[in-house]
Amino acid sequence: MQQQESTGLTGHSGHVAVIIVAAGKSSRFRDDHYKKPFAPLKNRAVWLHCVDRFINRSDVKQVILVIAEEDREDFSIRFGAETAILGVDVTIGGATRSSSVQKGLAKVQAGVELIAVHDAARPCISEIWIDELFMEAQRSGAAILATPIVSTVKRVVDGKVQETVEREGLWEAQTPQVCKREFLEAAYTNVENCAQATDEAQLLEWAGYDVQIVKGSPLNRKITTQGDLRFVEMAMRALPKPKLDTPTNPLDDMWR
Repeated sequence: MQQQESTGLTGHSGHVAVIIVAAGKSSRFRDDHYKKPFAPLKNRAVWLHCVDRFINRSDVKQVILVIAEEDREDFSIRFGAETAILGVDVTIGGATRSSSVQKGLAKVQAGVELIAVHDAARPCISEIWIDELFMEAQRSGAAILATPIVSTVKRVVDGKVQETVEREGLWEAQTPQVCKREFLEAAYTNVENCAQATDEAQLLEWAGYDVQIVKGSPLNRKITTQGDLRFVEMAMRALPKPKLDTPTNPLDDMWR
């Protein structure tokens, strides 16, 4: 693996661009009216809850939402005013997650040093976890939220158990996934099969970069089914809150 040297950002602020990916098909969500990022959750669309976690952070310079071409017209009608008020940049994605992130990356403004990629269907993210993740990515170059797998894992073929997989050392990846901009741009340039990557960490692995783990929480579940939507509504009430006697953004001191 390539070793990354952390470059300081002293004297700067607002050096993160957040790419929120909402360009999927939502085929397993099984809703005739909404794709999962646009489904109502506590009287707001799911994707807006994700934006809420980033939009007012002093270390976030830009928030980019990536949507599917087929959703462009309906999205503009439903959310055009809100994206304008919030200052969210909207762009059209591609056929795969990787290509959609690449489309978002192309819209990132100059001066941004860290890229955070987040699932638009993962609204249960705490500011505390974001703080820890951004700091680790700034230190090491690339970091993701993940949780250790605690259940017994089976490999199944045609509905039959083929083997029990040793779970030691296995972690379930979550988002946000954060890395230096130059790492992600280099990965897209140098990895031939980048369209096959299921997340940014895999793309970075293929490009030869180390990716650090920041322990996340089972509360940070991605909405895939209607049951997940009900779960996250309850989970949002249990998210850890920042301590009032600590800075809102611990990177402020690092980047002054």
